[in-house]
Amino acid sequence: MVTFLLKTEFMKKQILSAVCMFWAVYSFAQTPTWANDIACLVYTHCTPCHHDNGIAPFSLMTYNDAFTHQAVMNTDVNSHIMPPYTPNVNYQQYIGERYLTTQEIELLNAWFHAGAPEGDSAQAPPPPVYASGPVITNPGFTARIPTYTVPQLSSDLYRCFVVSNRFPQTQYITGLEIIPGNNSAVHHVIVYQDTAYTPVSLDSANNGNGYTSFGSDGDNTGQLVGVWVPGSSPYFTPSGMGIALPAGSRIILQIHYPAGASGLTDSTRINLQLTSDSNLRKVAITPALNYYTNMINGPLVIPANTVDTFYEKYTVPAKVTLLAVGPHAHLVCTEMTSFGVEPNGDTVNFVSGPWNFHWQGLYPFKKPIVIPSGTKLYGRAIYDNTDNNPSNPNYPSQTVSAGESTTNEMMIFFFSYTLYEPGDENAVYDTTTSVQHYDNCVYEEAASGINEIPQIRATAFPNPTSGLFDISITGADECTMSVEDITGKTVLTRQAKAGYNPLDISDLAQGLYFITINDNAGSFKPQTLRIVKE
Repeated sequence: MVTFLLKTEFMKKQILSAVCMFWAVYSFAQTPTWANDIACLVYTHCTPCHHDNGIAPFSLMTYNDAFTHQAVMNTDVNSHIMPPYTPNVNYQQYIGERYLTTQEIELLNAWFHAGAPEGDSAQAPPPPVYASGPVITNPGFTARIPTYTVPQLSSDLYRCFVVSNRFPQTQYITGLEIIPGNNSAVHHVIVYQDTAYTPVSLDSANNGNGYTSFGSDGDNTGQLVGVWVPGSSPYFTPSGMGIALPAGSRIILQIHYPAGASGLTDSTRINLQLTSDSNLRKVAITPALNYYTNMINGPLVIPANTVDTFYEKYTVPAKVTLLAVGPHAHLVCTEMTSFGVEPNGDTVNFVSGPWNFHWQGLYPFKKPIVIPSGTKLYGRAIYDNTDNNPSNPNYPSQTVSAGESTTNEMMIFFFSYTLYEPGDENAVYDTTTSVQHYDNCVYEEAASGINEIPQIRATAFPNPTSGLFDISITGADECTMSVEDITGKTVLTRQAKAGYNPLDISDLAQGLYFITINDNAGSFKPQTLRIVKE
């Protein structure tokens, strides 16, 4: 009987899958083609990395490229591995977002299922040209690391290079550009400034050819000033602001070389746009939430074969304006979220989404976030230290604790901020409402009949529990949570909003329940969660 039920369920899923595939293709008024539809999407979302000499393992600059790699494109697009961007853009909006809309994914799927036709090549947009020259053409400071050959690697290498002498007077960074010397070798770059002599000493011990250090520049006084990840553009501070380079400081580049870079050479360059104008508003980057000073339920230790969640809290001592956020963890982490609760009880979202160690960055807000004094910042991270986590560095799983090795763990939320000034609440740094298409190209409105309605995203933690759930909601601002028992009877109803919401079901009997979360405004599809009361 069990076998029959399993087979029946499998057949249902197969039929449903076939129906969905048919509908995805049938929904389009005409078959999508490379020339009229897909080239625009690929040139917008893919080729910034997938071009000749780009960081990606293959090029997608031509129709033949895309046709050859259509299978891996199909897999990565539908699993949301590509484009590589983890922040949930329904939780908060950032400058430089990289994502595909539901309609764009459906358009790609229809093209895949139709056999990836080219269409009339004369109608295709011209492929983009990726210049190798600098964007900051007249830098106040420029330097490159010594030509470095990556040794044979069996794991990731984090190599630090001191690239400047001591700055004789305080300077302010208003623009920062990293130009990898070898896109196939450089995974990401972290830029530090440090007034200590330790990095120089470590570099000298290796004849000026860099030194290995993971998690920092080798000294606990180093300050983060910038990050480069594949696909990112040079970073410029908002007008009238700058990141301080104190007198006596040096610039250190920490470059991540993955195992596949063995034997390759690199000569990465940094360009800084500088000013000595001390009247600029000072921008700083701080690990306000971190595992070593403000964990709520630490220490950060994840036993083997467990999934655990950790929390951090920090109270802001002065009114500030947040400009960007940057979560950071290692390989066992699977999800990171940060939000704030103001003294009046209002919740403000910073960042939330699945965590991927290989794709991380500093995410500037489209609109700066003003934080009153006394606001409590919260961090939340989930760690999956089981064999089910494909990123787990240990097999079989082993206890993972906090530390600077790749196989240790971290839980840090960096914030870029400046002291508040009147008018910050009205500032807007990016007015775009969606990803801007390459060269303003457009794809055919073949899917114009599709009404794209986003879905509420919610999680319940811990699950199971004896009474109190933490319901995290992203998407809709005001919601209604309805709890039903296994008979379908509604046993509890509560109002909720985006962010974290406590739900107490301690008065309910033990058993299985379902929480349905509806958007009060009707702009989002409802989400249903399965919960267990112990």
